[in-house]
Amino acid sequence: MYRSFFGLRVPPFGPSPDPRFLCMTPHIREALACLQYGIATRKGFVVMTGEVGTGKTTVLKTVLSTFAKDRISSAFVFNPRLDVLDFLEFVLTDFGIPPRTCSKSGMLLQLNQWLIERFRERGLCVIMVDEAQNLSWELLEEIRLLTNLESSSEKLLQIVLSGQPELADKLRDPSVRQLRQRVSVWCRTQPLSWDQTQAYITERLRIAGATHPVLSPQAIQLVHRYSNGIPRLINLICEHALISAFVEQIKPVPARIVESVSLELDLDMQPFLIANGNLAGAPQDTLPTATPSAVDSHADSIASVKDIEL
Repeated sequence: MYRSFFGLRVPPFGPSPDPRFLCMTPHIREALACLQYGIATRKGFVVMTGEVGTGKTTVLKTVLSTFAKDRISSAFVFNPRLDVLDFLEFVLTDFGIPPRTCSKSGMLLQLNQWLIERFRERGLCVIMVDEAQNLSWELLEEIRLLTNLESSSEKLLQIVLSGQPELADKLRDPSVRQLRQRVSVWCRTQPLSWDQTQAYITERLRIAGATHPVLSPQAIQLVHRYSNGIPRLINLICEHALISAFVEQIKPVPARIVESVSLELDLDMQPFLIANGNLAGAPQDTLPTATPSAVDSHADSIASVKDIEL
């Protein structure tokens, strides 16, 4: 309802993971490169961890889009609270393979045969498990055994486990040391620093069609302080702030509206935040200016990931 008021084509701060709005901060660029490398070179296991709301699901969806559609086949498990049979049935179905049997051995044979056919066609097959910290110990072991599906020289199936920091803790358990030893690539997402938050908001507004400032500099500073640099919270605060400013017919969005909606959302201001080893919270009496290199343009950044030599 506020789009025409602010001159936007689409809502810039939607709650769903949308690769169009991926902001190429250094740690996001690194995570994308690691995931793409692990999948393209058939490394078997890749693990990505990060705090809640730091963009893991968006990264997973984006990395799939960097491959040619006819080259990669994927199964995206968004709810890992499954037993072994349900997991195998879900994976087969998401790969587009109608299960011919409900038995574990039958589904594994069917999956193996299909993977061999795709390998002969030089196709890549990947299972992405989101919220992987919720995997049961039994299912985690079954997933490890899936990497035994291999040719004489390469893995037929690539598996990406993505989850909160608890996933890393889980993989340190001695009972899954065999799985941990098979993880070839590790990466993580992180909260945004002050200049990254400023660039993140600016980039999302640009992609949404903004041609004039939508939030005041002081409002953006408060967004960072109340969100703690978490992209999901940044989106939440900005969305509510745009709605409130539209109701009051005020633009650009002032700091007082950001403060009001943040308090309504029961968020606490963080006076000084540490991200990537540097002070991330801007002092209240100063307002740093984000450098042009803080975030590259969306299209150029995606292209640079695609051009990585594999």
